[in-house]
Amino acid sequence: QVQLVESGGGLVQPGGSLRLSCAASGSIFSLFSMGWYRQAPGKQRELVAAITSSGTTNYADSVKGRFTISISRDVTKNTVYLQMNSLKPEDTALYYCHADAGYRYWWGQGTQVTVSS
Repeated sequence: QVQLVESGGGLVQPGGSLRLSCAASGSIFSLFSMGWYRQAPGKQRELVAAITSSGTTNYADSVKGRFTISISRDVTKNTVYLQMNSLKPEDTALYYCHADAGYRYWWGQGTQVTVSS
C-alpha cells in the first residue's frame, strides 16, 4: 500500500509560478514511476508529467519548457515535485499525484491550481 499526500496548489496570476509536492510513503520500493495528472472542469484527466525510478521524464506537449518534474528519495518516503512556471489560465485544474507500481497504482486527493488575474 502507498499513501500520497499532496501540497502546494493555490491561486496565481498568469505568468506566475507554483510548486506542487507529493510525498509517497508505505511500499515505495515497489514504485515504477510517479507523476502528476490534471483534470479541468468538463474535461478528461490528462497526464502532465511523470518520472520513472531511473529518472526518465515525460511531459505533456502543452507544458514542455514550462514545467519540471523532479523526485527526492529517502529511506521512508519519495517526494515528487512539479515546478510550474509561466502559468497560463488553461493550466487551471485539479492536479492529482499518481504513483505506479506496475501491478497497481494510487492517486492523491488532488490539489487545486487556479491561474487567474
